[in-house]
Amino acid sequence: MENDHLAGRVRAFRKLKGYTQQELAAKLDVSVAVLGSLERGTRKPDPKLLERISEALGVSYADLTAESQS
Repeated sequence: MENDHLAGRVRAFRKLKGYTQQELAAKLDVSVAVLGSLERGTRKPDPKLLERISEALGVSYADLTAESQS
């Protein structure tokens, strides 16, 4: 499922950058609940939020949203 893949990438990039959910949520000005549901794949983020996440994590939008190439 596409949301699950995106959720895993957001979580992985967040952890690589050393941010807690609380820290990233504060940078994005969203609640921890919003970020948590995004990372679990139960919430589909809008493209503007994805852009903000990619900027906060210092990765490109394309890298954040890329599908795995199996």
